[in-house]
Amino acid sequence: MAGIITVDDPDDPRLHDYTGLTDVELRRRREPAEGLFIAEGEKVIRRAGEAGYAMRSMLLSAKWVDSMRDVIDRADAPVYVVEPALAEQVTGYHVHRGALASMQRASLPSAPDVLRTARRVVVMESVNDHTNIGAIFRSAAALGMDAVLLSPDCADPLYRRSVKVSMGAVFSVPYARLDNWPQGLEAVREAGFELLALTPGEKARSLDEVAPHRMERVALMLGAEGAGLSRRALAAADEPVRIPMSHGVDSLNVGAAAAVAFYAVATGRPQE
Repeated sequence: MAGIITVDDPDDPRLHDYTGLTDVELRRRREPAEGLFIAEGEKVIRRAGEAGYAMRSMLLSAKWVDSMRDVIDRADAPVYVVEPALAEQVTGYHVHRGALASMQRASLPSAPDVLRTARRVVVMESVNDHTNIGAIFRSAAALGMDAVLLSPDCADPLYRRSVKVSMGAVFSVPYARLDNWPQGLEAVREAGFELLALTPGEKARSLDEVAPHRMERVALMLGAEGAGLSRRALAAADEPVRIPMSHGVDSLNVGAAAAVAFYAVATGRPQE
């Protein structure tokens, strides 16, 4: 154990990993470049460790030391104990969960690696809202999706907000980025997947009619909130599919739509 250290200076360089957590643009640049991500809250910190991510350090308020003692004892990393007001100075917001950890990123697998053993895959295009990313990963984990593929411009699943909303599900569902878009979808098709593009378009068949749960391998494509899938992505798909709507509602939030579609895709699969 590296030890528990009380810190009372918000400018202490040892707290560098935690500075400016509310500055989205800064953190988007810094975290991948420095090979770290932030886990917030006891459950998420524990799940990150259980998933094999190495801890760089922890930032705790004093009341969390006892409840996190087993994590502290296992971690070969310093634990910085601070007053809540100082944590707010450093991070830029009130850390109401009282526990943060800086974790070391791991190398992402390649798309062929995650496809090799998968049967149900999520493909996201331009989903750049961190809350939606987290919600989609949480539903993917809960509803039996095997892996996630991201277009190059999708948001970072390991950004603090995404991790928090997913409740750590970003650690349990393998994911990879497709380097070329939408050309990279051809490799998904060649791996034996039927590419289904989720869209409210009138020409799309309903998921009930398509019955994706009976297909051997399915890749369900999701687009960004509002804009949906691009024309190029729709053209690259094997078939457009939709969720039937009632009461004049034309579409759902992408996070809600993803959950409904995942259930339709995975229904009837044996759950592990």
